[in-house]
Amino acid sequence: MLDNQTIQTERAVLVAVDTGSHDVDESLAELAELARTADAEVVAALTQSRPKPENSTYIGAGKLDELIELCHAHDITLVIVDDELSPAQQRTLEKKLNPDEHATDIAIHVIDRTMLILDIFAARAQSREGKLQVELAQLKYTLPRITGQWQGLSRQGGGGGGGAGGARRGRGETKFETDRRHVKSRIRKLELELRELEQQRELLRERRRKNRAEAVAIVGYTNVGKSTLMNTLTQAGVLAEDKLFATLDPTARALTLPDGRNVMLVDTVGLVRRLPHHLVEAFHSTLEEALNATLILNVCDISSEDCDEQLRVTDDILRQLGCDEAGIPVLRVLNKSDLAEPDQDMPGLRISAKTGQGLDELLLAIAAALPQNRKAVTLLLPYRLSHWSAKLREHGRVDVEEFREDGVYIEGVAPTEMLAELGEFVV
Repeated sequence: MLDNQTIQTERAVLVAVDTGSHDVDESLAELAELARTADAEVVAALTQSRPKPENSTYIGAGKLDELIELCHAHDITLVIVDDELSPAQQRTLEKKLNPDEHATDIAIHVIDRTMLILDIFAARAQSREGKLQVELAQLKYTLPRITGQWQGLSRQGGGGGGGAGGARRGRGETKFETDRRHVKSRIRKLELELRELEQQRELLRERRRKNRAEAVAIVGYTNVGKSTLMNTLTQAGVLAEDKLFATLDPTARALTLPDGRNVMLVDTVGLVRRLPHHLVEAFHSTLEEALNATLILNVCDISSEDCDEQLRVTDDILRQLGCDEAGIPVLRVLNKSDLAEPDQDMPGLRISAKTGQGLDELLLAIAAALPQNRKAVTLLLPYRLSHWSAKLREHGRVDVEEFREDGVYIEGVAPTEMLAELGEFVV
């Protein structure tokens, strides 16, 4: 796998096979944006229509010759394939693009969509859990490619027995087994550490549920303005860049709603088309913040031509997580409406996290969509009922408490069932 420092100086060409299973133009446009996020310069793109990719070289022989000419003509150092390559396909492509057997370094590297996203994730993960999740995904991606390297060595070695060929094969087998053992051991260790972190987070969630704290999860396609929305509503200071995957680690901040309730607003990792399954697995615990939320904000960029696709991708991931079965309500939020056509017809709340347009309406909609089991309240309790203030702290919230001549004055949030008993003392 290429390190991030290597990718920064690359001149890249994008390659895709159009099998008709998805919109290849949209996918390539996103791949170009991913490459830009990794600081690679995209020089050209090459597509080929085929029923399925070529087993050995991904693209056919004629298109491969075209790719070789393109690389030499434009000093290409990186080929990015818009699919997940098999180990054999990656090795064969690099061999065809670098025919000089005496070269010590590969002049033209070949990576696939998964490796590119993994490299971006590795560069941007900040928290301990995020870094562990990325490393786990990288190792699971690498493991079969170690196998592929060994298969190449075994072919070079020829028949068994003595001689130079047998010796090479023996050394290859030893290194192969050693590498696989190290990788498998590290995978087990990472999975154990992540399970421990998940248990800690579940304890926090349980405490939040016990305190009746409600969580609102911001989910959506990458680069639609989720972090900007988080910052505008809560002054969270989350990194907000015009690049894909600006935010990888979940951030939670308190948000006070118009009805006086405090909720936890959680920003989650952005999604992309055809998110590699290694990353869906690795970031499952992070994405589970949506599954444990009381309400989900599905944010899209209404100024983008891909707005419908962004919503579809998010809906698909939420379905995979089981949010539909859990019955969690979803509020559709159409961000960047200041850049969109005013007559664009799409159901949802139109806002601009950047200018503040529509945010008051969004906060009211969040309060209305949450379970109506708590209300902001002002009470004047007689001193014989002053013990209720402790109950309010335990099951609701006390913002103001004053001991007055005629009783205990309280401003806060109370469960509706508690108000049924205290109704006569509401100011």
